[in-house]
Amino acid sequence: MLQKNTVAPDFTLFATPDQKITLSEFRGRNVILAFYPADWSPVCSDQMALYNEMLKYFKKYDAEIFGISVDSKWCHLAFSQSRSLHFPLLSDFEAKGETARKYGVYNNEEGECNRALFVINKDGLIEWSYLSPTAINPGADGILEALENLNTK
Repeated sequence: MLQKNTVAPDFTLFATPDQKITLSEFRGRNVILAFYPADWSPVCSDQMALYNEMLKYFKKYDAEIFGISVDSKWCHLAFSQSRSLHFPLLSDFEAKGETARKYGVYNNEEGECNRALFVINKDGLIEWSYLSPTAINPGADGILEALENLNTK
């Protein structure tokens, strides 16, 4: 798993069935990447719902959040709509897990992303990363602390 002070690998992934997001387009802003195993699973559903509720706090730190899993863009669309999510879920579907592999958080055994968080600063460097047990929602405290630390630099 990539650690602090590592340049965040760039990627381009589908955010909707016809729109892609490229990480480097967000230079100059803080970015939160939330890798998670699968749409529709109970822990992932709770985690994404929590981040949806935390959006106003992330915005205070000029931070964009992106959820990333190996689910398809169509699966993300249905999941996002059913949960009324207001942030993009990015599809690491083809080539499966390529972005998760770049970040060192692809689970070959399960064929899905590990549950991992990254806070990337405005210069594109990883400021904080955390690998959570698959069955545990990592919450938002670590993210907020990392963003607060960026704010005090």
